[in-house]
Amino acid sequence: MSPVYDCTTEDGRATGVAEAAEAVRRGEVVVLPTDTVYGVGADAFSPDAVAAVLAAKGRGREMPPPVLVPNPRTLDGLATSVPAYARELVKAFWPGPLTIVLLAQSSLMWDLGDTNGTVALRMPEDDVALALLDAVGPMAVTSANITGQPAATSVTDAAAQLGAAVSVYLDGGPTSGNVPSTIVDCTGEVPVVLREGGVSADQLREVLGETELRV
Repeated sequence: MSPVYDCTTEDGRATGVAEAAEAVRRGEVVVLPTDTVYGVGADAFSPDAVAAVLAAKGRGREMPPPVLVPNPRTLDGLATSVPAYARELVKAFWPGPLTIVLLAQSSLMWDLGDTNGTVALRMPEDDVALALLDAVGPMAVTSANITGQPAATSVTDAAAQLGAAVSVYLDGGPTSGNVPSTIVDCTGEVPVVLREGGVSADQLREVLGETELRV
């Protein structure tokens, strides 16, 4: 069994995040809590590590993982042609359950799968996740479950599904629910909701004001 670190205490979190960070730097796969469900992830800039995440889930390249970031400043390093309305959404809902799809910086040396030149970005509102992201930088992270199975809301759920495919498990306690993040395509002049989740369409409209929103 891969090691599980109790991150509900300060000492446990420090040890667990340090061990997980080392695993990520080695190109290995880790499980971490987020503010939605548990995630399974790896270094976003390691093609082999990203492939290992997809393999652990039983998912192909046609469903590339989102990238979790430690802060909003990372946005311009990873994406280009960011619309003003996307920045307003980030200001309102990051950290939180909002994923935005943007055009990726063409100079980045990464391979997330068949992205068609885009990248899905999110900053989670979870202290354990943010501590790990602060340590290692952007990570390709998707829900910690076998494709087609329920998303894991505890580290036990994640371990039962992913087992030894994961090097380190970070236990932040049960998540508050199994509602995923809302995904908004921000690659065009008008934002388009691809999946409604933790942020409702009405909440998005409150921030967007006169900007049209397609659902």
